[in-house]
Amino acid sequence: MPDVQSRRIENGFRLTKVGVTGVIKPVQIARPNKVVTMTTTFEMFVDLPEDQRGAHLSRNLEAIGEIVDEGVRNPAYSLEDLVAKLSVKLLEKHPYASDGEVWARSDYFLEKITPMGRPSLEPYKLVARSLAHRGRRIEVRKSIGIEAVGMTACPCAMETIREENPAYATLKDLPIITHNQRNRTSLVLEEPEGFDLEADDLIGIVESSMSAPTYEVLKRPDEGRLVEMAHARPRFVEDVVREVLARVLQKYKDLPDDVLVKVKSDSEESIHKHDAVAERVATLGELRAP
Repeated sequence: MPDVQSRRIENGFRLTKVGVTGVIKPVQIARPNKVVTMTTTFEMFVDLPEDQRGAHLSRNLEAIGEIVDEGVRNPAYSLEDLVAKLSVKLLEKHPYASDGEVWARSDYFLEKITPMGRPSLEPYKLVARSLAHRGRRIEVRKSIGIEAVGMTACPCAMETIREENPAYATLKDLPIITHNQRNRTSLVLEEPEGFDLEADDLIGIVESSMSAPTYEVLKRPDEGRLVEMAHARPRFVEDVVREVLARVLQKYKDLPDDVLVKVKSDSEESIHKHDAVAERVATLGELRAP
């Protein structure tokens, strides 16, 4: 059969990404004392040289099928390890490509304790990314990340109310009323060879950087304690990003300077029709610089 994808074309420009998205597969991850099955959505890309009309996209599906089947027999240790294998497999399937990139996103659940001590199974988003580059040898850079939902209490409105109401003058050391936002913050961190980053630790960093976490089920005593906790730590969306960065530097002192970190925080406003967002992308070396 004719290989239409390999035909030369007149308007030959190199394309940096060609691939497939929305590929849903069950994957198995081996954790201490258990194997976790996760329903995961994949995006898989290769670059395309200027003399190649199209990519053989069915090879992407073949690659993921082989990796997922292998994972049934030998589960990967982590989602980022699995996408690293898949990005290398893409280069094997596409000999004309220099880069193989894979993103994986999955729901992730972690048992947390509410402010009044009740256990609660909470949902998070887990993300992994790998980029395999073919030079003299194949080099792989992989990342692990999470997204957590919490809340922020606005410090600006809090201080405005404090200043405009004399009755609050005696409450300088106590939090007072303000408006709140539902906050979504993501943290993605490169994982160098020889290091093992835990998603649970990333979740802890993010939730500790908000005014307060949120919970699926709260009884009234929990609600009261949670609202009090959030108002005791009013945060702008900018504060959340900076606090995450500071906690990353404190937690991962041994990671090399070239590790890339990305933090993004979105606050869904309650008194405005718009939302607020803040972001920082940098290497650890840039963040450590005085």
